[in-house]
Amino acid sequence: MMEIRDCACGQTAVRDEAAGWFVRLQEPDVSVEQQQRFDAWLNEHPQHREEFQLLQGLWAAADWLPTSRLQALVETAPARRERRPLLRYAVAASVLAVALGLGLFSGLNHPGGYRVEVATAQGERKHVALPDGSVIDLNSRSRLQVRYEQDRRVIELSAGEAMFSVAHDPSRPFVVEAGSGKVTVTGTRFDVRREATQTRVAVEQGTVKVQGSHARDNEFINLSAGLGTSVDAQGKVLPAYPVNPAELTAWRHGKLVFNNASLSEVAAEVSRYRDKPLTVTQPNVASLRLTSVFKSDDTEALLKALPSILPVTVRTLADGSQEIISR
Repeated sequence: MMEIRDCACGQTAVRDEAAGWFVRLQEPDVSVEQQQRFDAWLNEHPQHREEFQLLQGLWAAADWLPTSRLQALVETAPARRERRPLLRYAVAASVLAVALGLGLFSGLNHPGGYRVEVATAQGERKHVALPDGSVIDLNSRSRLQVRYEQDRRVIELSAGEAMFSVAHDPSRPFVVEAGSGKVTVTGTRFDVRREATQTRVAVEQGTVKVQGSHARDNEFINLSAGLGTSVDAQGKVLPAYPVNPAELTAWRHGKLVFNNASLSEVAAEVSRYRDKPLTVTQPNVASLRLTSVFKSDDTEALLKALPSILPVTVRTLADGSQEIISR
């Protein structure tokens, strides 16, 4: 039977658990097993989700502060923690101290006017918690802007790729705008990748509505778990097709998964994680297929392995970039 935590000590215990999970999930490499354990804990009791979302909101609220003000408030965290011992972990306690110092508890459940911009460098990934409990994971060389309004939550993905875990809120749809495509949801998990000629969408959980950026309200397709689509530069949405979300989002765990991918696709993906681009100009080489798994932070290992897998070699050009050519 599900335990009902209605006493002060029980509430403090749940806050401690939430703080523990909050700190663990700030790490860049969260294992699949850890994510599954966290999901199970989150769904075990409504209070778990409530306390965790409160922490996320407090953390995101800190982004609104000037650096000097944030530093001053964080330094007072131990004293505040003695007076009101809500959290045992220093990081979470510091965030709580900031909230207490500024009176940020009010309005966290309905954060209107929230804005933030997040970007990642080459080879960098980021885990971003939003005030409503939604979470964004950014891939390498990505950039997005978050804008929360009274009646909707808007994300503009201007470059790269992001995985969205959206807190359910039917009254405020979560809209991702990426180039010529737009994705609308109320609560789900999905991946959006913006490329030069198209925007790709893949759904891991729940459903999303995908349409061209200038489409009429009734012009869209619905995607459910295990389905994906792409939107071309003119805003045309392709019919839904099966996808493997685990493979497409393996970058969250530092992996590059290629399943019968052309070398032109491999080169484009690897270039996201290198200072200089990797290119393929020979058509017969570009069409060769690769199935393998590599670490995203060690693309040199991939380049060294290629000649033993396919009839190719890799040469370095005068500008420091590299090209895959026929052997």
